[in-house]
Amino acid sequence: MLPRGKLVAMIDGFAKDFLHSRLKTIRETLVWKLDGLSEYDIRRPLTATGTNLLGLVKHVATCEAWYFGEVFGRPSPEPLGRWQDADGSDLWATPDETREQIIDFYQRACKHADATIGELAIDAPGHVPWWSRPDVNLFNIMIHILQETTRHAGHADILREQLDGRTGLRAEYEEEIDTAARATYRAKIEQAAQAAAGGAGRAGLSAPHGAVGTMP
Repeated sequence: MLPRGKLVAMIDGFAKDFLHSRLKTIRETLVWKLDGLSEYDIRRPLTATGTNLLGLVKHVATCEAWYFGEVFGRPSPEPLGRWQDADGSDLWATPDETREQIIDFYQRACKHADATIGELAIDAPGHVPWWSRPDVNLFNIMIHILQETTRHAGHADILREQLDGRTGLRAEYEEEIDTAARATYRAKIEQAAQAAAGGAGRAGLSAPHGAVGTMP
């Protein structure tokens, strides 16, 4: 039987490696959502609140830079703008910010984050001054960033589907899009919604793909 201290260390190491692996996977998914799209489509606001694909990447890059940097006394090696809640500037790309620049920023932020994760123990203390309970540890922050990235990858998945119908974690996992099967499936769900609402729904709406694809 392993000594308690060694067992705890093994469990901590497994937890950190598992969370880190999941974070690396979802990072790749988020960046893939930009693949093959025009400059306009990766930047255009696709919701009433302005959500856009390139802005999601920029936002998550900023989060990684702050949370795995300043929070643990390991500042990002490059200057960061104001914290995202201040002005929302990390949620969209200016005309002079290129796709390559933002993706490179994300990759550099991830590299710095990976170094923090690799060098610190899972219970290493940190401080998030903009949280109501500012005292945290590496485990807290890994969970927070994994949730944040997964949430925004889900946003990106829906935006990408609206643009050209592509979905999934990676390009290699995609199947050929069967538009007829999708239309049939969607109609089935619409019919169920209409039935549940007693026919009071909004029948005849076009599919989200077509609706968003024609936005001005």
